Amino acid sequence: MKNSREMQKLQKTSYKEDWSWQLGVELQGTMGVHSVSTAFEGGRDDGKFNVDRLLEEILDSNNLKLAFKRVKANKGSHGVDGMKVDELPQFLKQNVGTLKNSILEGTYRPKPVRRVEIPKPDGGVRLLGIPTVIDRMVQQAIAQILRPIFEKTFSDNSYGFRPQKDAKQAIVKAKEYMEQGYKWVVDIDLAKYFDTVNYDKRSIHRY
Repeated sequence: MKNSREMQKLQKTSYKEDWSWQLGVELQGTMGVHSVSTAFEGGRDDGKFNVDRLLEEILDSNNLKLAFKRVKANKGSHGVDGMKVDELPQFLKQNVGTLKNSILEGTYRPKPVRRVEIPKPDGGVRLLGIPTVIDRMVQQAIAQILRPIFEKTFSDNSYGFRPQKDAKQAIVKAKEYMEQGYKWVVDIDLAKYFDTVNYDKRSIHRY
């Protein structure tokens, strides 16, 4: 099996990691939360990640601790399993080794999202899906490794959901274009796009 060596290492140290991981969270829980975009600076993000080591990077204890701190800082409501953010440390203390192994083995399955309807100011509702806190932590751990890799490929003129970029910068850029003589602005919004995407056609790759 491709990840047998990593699995054996995790299985040998999972009990120790349960306790050391929990202590690390308690000691660092009140410290400042690092930015995702700067979490892997200092030589780790050189743009030449070995794809065979991505899971190892994602499941690195320091990466998981940082992911937990981000989820804790964002707070948020519970998912379909009812687990709250402040209940996550106790779960990880007992199950972090099992969680890592399930991801390595390809048996990890995210739970369904909890559907919530948020009223819109102009009428109607916006549908919101809330993942479980465990799934949110796993998603955050993945994003922390993948984002620095793909961020370099994005356009400088893309301001949505980007580190160190926001709508105010987009407005400043638009003003620059207006001062250069451009007169037209095109606003495109795909209404309810994620409600209509055919998710069955997505490609899913496993190790």
